[in-house]
Amino acid sequence: MNSLDLIDSFSEFKQMKNIDRNNMMKVLEDVFRTLLRKKYGDVDNFDIVVNTEKGDLEIWHKREIVEDDAVENPITQIGITEARKIEEDFDIGEETYEKIELESFGRRSVLAARQTLASRVGDLEKDEVYKKYKDRIGEVVSAEVYQVWKKEILMLDEEGNELLMPKTEQIRADFFKKGDNVRAVIKNVELRNNTPYIILSRTDPSFLAKLLEAEVPEIFDGLITIKNIVREPGEKAKVVVESFDDRIDPVGACVGVKGSRIHGIVRELKNENIDIINHTNNLSLMVQRALAPSKVNSMDIDQEKKRISVYLDADQVSLAIGKRGVNIKLASKLVGFEIDVYREQDGEDIEEEDIELDEFADEIEGWMLDELKKIGCDTAKSVLALSDDELVRRTDLEEETIKDIRKILESEFQG
Repeated sequence: MNSLDLIDSFSEFKQMKNIDRNNMMKVLEDVFRTLLRKKYGDVDNFDIVVNTEKGDLEIWHKREIVEDDAVENPITQIGITEARKIEEDFDIGEETYEKIELESFGRRSVLAARQTLASRVGDLEKDEVYKKYKDRIGEVVSAEVYQVWKKEILMLDEEGNELLMPKTEQIRADFFKKGDNVRAVIKNVELRNNTPYIILSRTDPSFLAKLLEAEVPEIFDGLITIKNIVREPGEKAKVVVESFDDRIDPVGACVGVKGSRIHGIVRELKNENIDIINHTNNLSLMVQRALAPSKVNSMDIDQEKKRISVYLDADQVSLAIGKRGVNIKLASKLVGFEIDVYREQDGEDIEEEDIELDEFADEIEGWMLDELKKIGCDTAKSVLALSDDELVRRTDLEEETIKDIRKILESEFQG
């Protein structure tokens, strides 16, 4: 390896790595001072000149000119005869500056220097990447998919830094292939064995918050604040907003004219249904808003047990619970109370298309029917409107028993 090869490698490091110029100069100086120390022992009389922009590096050996027979240390002194070979008009007492060629260190030493440099630059680059991202948690970034694995995808930012998005941080409907440009929020930045790990997420509530901030100027300007967000990524989200200006309708501002502001976010989140809710400190009112689109008739709030019993008309129960129980699950998270939904018993006749539970006495044991009636379910459809998990939690019935009951009830509405 010659001098040009090594210099080229320095220039390459500078061009490819996102490293501060001063730090790069310090690393180069340290590497070559080590090289000089191994060969000469003392490095005080050597100057290292580095130009990381051009890839130039020069080493100069400074020595004092003395009489030929007065040279005591050849590292710091040079005889007048030898000095005048460098420049004819040198005199005793002056100083010489002689350029040291890299080849003079020997091939093995030069290779070792390059390996050390590569290692130091690698560590420096990792540190720079960590410092770049550690204060950006919560920001939305755009990166290109480089590799797709079963449990995560590897992405590269505009500078080639590696970013990871685990499968658990991806929306269920997300499907990425190499070269795709993906937006996500920086969820976590950590060092593992001196290697930075930048974790991205598309499921974190902060991702939705940042998308809203980008689409709704009033949020960006601070006129509207996001109080809370709960999500079932890719399915449904509930966002509580509050306006600091009475003239601004926070819900309308977030949705936009004919949904113009929210539509882009819905598409980005794979058609996630987003409910925008106006904030209130009235718990009862917040529960009603959280359970939309259902209409709540009444409710009992148990502050001590953190439970709320909500009573609705029969046709509103399924709306309150939502598909796969998502609506009631998010509403519970939003208000911080466990919500139980009950069908209102108003003494009216059962709808013609529904069937009273007593009609199934021949197929379902009486005590099981009683368990269902205790929670306000006295018709087949009122039971079917609740999820298996909800029925298990609210009754003393086993999961397998509930599945058997559901099959019996469903069979009456088939064909």
